[in-house]
Amino acid sequence: MTRSSELDGRPTETSSTTDASDRDPLFARIPRRDFVKAGAATGALTSLAGCAGVLETEDSTSFDDVKTEVEPGEHDDYYAFLSGGHTGEIRVYGIPSMRQLMRIPVFNAESARGYGYDDRTREMLENAGGYSWGDTHHPRVSQTDNDYDGRWAFVNDKANGRMARIDLKYFETDAIVDIPNQQGTHGACCLLPDTKYVFGVGELRVPMPNDGRDLDDPENYTSTIAAIDPETMNVEWEVLVDGNMDNGDGGKEGRWFFATGYNSEHATTESEMSSTDTDWVKAFDVPAIEAAVEAGDYEEIGGVPVVDGTRDSSLNEGDRPIVRYLDVSKSPHGVSVTPDGTYAIASGKLDPTCSVIDIEALAEVDDPNDAIVGRPQLGMGPLHTAYDGRGHAYTTLFIDSQVVKWDIEAAVDADPQSTDPIVEKIDVHYNPGHLIAAESYTADPQGDWLISLNKLSKDRFLPVGPMHPENDQLIYIGDDEEGMRLVKDTPSYAEPHDASIVSADKLDPAKVYDPADYDEEFVEHGESEVIREDGRVHVKMYSMRNEFGLTDVTVTEGDEVTFTVTNIENTTDILHSLAIPEHDVNIKLAPQETREVTFTADEAGVYWMYCAFFCSALHLEMRSRLIVEPAE
Repeated sequence: MTRSSELDGRPTETSSTTDASDRDPLFARIPRRDFVKAGAATGALTSLAGCAGVLETEDSTSFDDVKTEVEPGEHDDYYAFLSGGHTGEIRVYGIPSMRQLMRIPVFNAESARGYGYDDRTREMLENAGGYSWGDTHHPRVSQTDNDYDGRWAFVNDKANGRMARIDLKYFETDAIVDIPNQQGTHGACCLLPDTKYVFGVGELRVPMPNDGRDLDDPENYTSTIAAIDPETMNVEWEVLVDGNMDNGDGGKEGRWFFATGYNSEHATTESEMSSTDTDWVKAFDVPAIEAAVEAGDYEEIGGVPVVDGTRDSSLNEGDRPIVRYLDVSKSPHGVSVTPDGTYAIASGKLDPTCSVIDIEALAEVDDPNDAIVGRPQLGMGPLHTAYDGRGHAYTTLFIDSQVVKWDIEAAVDADPQSTDPIVEKIDVHYNPGHLIAAESYTADPQGDWLISLNKLSKDRFLPVGPMHPENDQLIYIGDDEEGMRLVKDTPSYAEPHDASIVSADKLDPAKVYDPADYDEEFVEHGESEVIREDGRVHVKMYSMRNEFGLTDVTVTEGDEVTFTVTNIENTTDILHSLAIPEHDVNIKLAPQETREVTFTADEAGVYWMYCAFFCSALHLEMRSRLIVEPAE
C-alpha cells in the first residue's frame, strides 16, 4: 500500500509535552466538564491503526450476521446518492451491493435521458446561467422531523455558484437556481428539523457588489451564505462574512447553521492565506438573521436581501450576534452536527485534530471560543466526519489514507490533542475526502454501512491510462467488537465528493409518470395532428411500441418546429424516444411521459425520426420521416 510519504499533504508537528495548554495556547481556555460522560472510559481502549477495536456496544451487530452480497433479482437495503463531480450529475448506488442503479444529470446535458435536449430542461439550464458544465459536491436529502421524507435531494454546483433540486418521485432534476453574489457554492445543507431552507455556502470572495469596484482591494472582498426556499428555489436572503467559506451543516433544532472557513487574512495568494495560525468556524443564528431581514437591516444586492454578518457589523454587537466566529486550527474543512444535535465537529485538515463545539453552550457563552469543549488528535489530514448513532464519530484522514473511529464524549472529557478517544483506524485506498454513514445526517443513523470516497485508486483496478478511476469503498461499521471491515471497492469517475445514504423504505419512486405532474399536453392515441401558423409548426403525436402517431411530417425550410410527444405505454420500463440527429433532437420518453422539443428546420431534405431505445422486436422499424420542403 502507498503510504502518506508519497502523498500530498501538510503535516503539523506537535510537541510531546503533556501540557495541552503549552502545546496549543488557543485551547488553554477550554472549560472542563464537571461531570463524567458515559463513554469516557472508551478512550482508554484505543486500538492500533487497521486493527479491530475492543469497544462492546449493545446495539452493534456481528459482521457474520450481515448480508454483504445482493443476489440477482434481490433489492438493496439503501439508496446512496453520490456526487458526480465534474460530470455534473448524481450517481445512485444500491447499498450494500454498490451497484450503480442510475445517473441523474443535474448541471450537464446528458443524452440517454434527453436532459438538456427537450424544451423544459434546456430552458432550466439556460435560465440557471447557461453554463456548459458543473461540479456537483454535496447531495443532501430533505427531512421532516430530522428524518428523510423522500421528497427531494439537493446538490450544489461548486464551479458556478448554483443549487439544484432533484425530485425523488421521478429521480430527475426539476429546478436550478443561479445564486446571486456567489462564485463557487461549496456547501449544500438543509436547515433542520424540517428543511425550512437549503443553504448554499459561498466560497470565493469577491467585491460586493461585483460590478467593477474594489477590483484590487481584497480587504473589501467577501463571501456569503444563501438561504434558499426549497419549495420555490428562490434565494430568500444572504449573509456577508469575513474570510472564505468551505463546508457547512445545520443544527437539529432550527437555530444554528455552521460553516468552516479559511483565509481569515483576506489574501489572494497561497502563502498569504496560510500566514496565520488560526481560522474560523462561523455559527449563523438563523432566527436572528431572519429578524434582521424583517427589520430591514440589509442591503439589496443582486436582487436579494444581503445582511452584514462580518465581525465589525453592528448586527454582531449586543447580546445576540447574528454570526459568531469561533477560532479553530488553520484552514478547517468539513463540519457536521452530531445526530443528537449536541455538538458540531469541525475537522482540522492542516492540523491533526477536530474541534468539538457544544451547540447549547454557544448560545450562552460571552466568548464563542468557550463553546469549544474538545479537540482530539486523530491523525494527519482530518477532513470529514460521519456518525453511527452509538456515540462514535468517523473521520477521514487524507494524509494517512485512513478512516479513524473515535468516541465523541471521550473526546470532550479528554485533554486537548489527546489520542485517547480513538477507538480504531482502518486503511483506505487512497486519500479519502468525504465519507458518509447510513443516514448519518439524520437524528437516527443506522450504524451499519459507511462509504469512504477516496481521491486516488493507484493499483486497485485494471489500468485505463493516465487518468485513473477514483475509489468508493464500502466499510461495515456495525460490529464494535470485531471492528471496521472493508467490504468492497467500486471505481468511480472523477471526482466524487460527498454522499447521502437513505433507507430504501423511505423513498417511493414512481414507476410511470403522472401527467398531472407536468405542464406539457398529453397526446392520446389517435389524437396526433400538425398545426401550422405563421411559419411555426406544432406537431403533436403519441409513441408506442413499433410506431409513432404520424408516419410523415412535412414542414417548410425555415419553419420553427415544435414536437410534443407522449409515450402512451402503461407497462413499466418500456422507454421510447424521439431522435432526429441532424437537428440535434434526442428526447427520452418513459411510460406516460410527454416532452416537447423546438428547433428550426433550416435545411431542405428528408430526415428520419426514430426511437433510440430498443423497445420491441420491430424497434428498427419504429420510424417516421421529417420532410423539409425548400422555401420559395
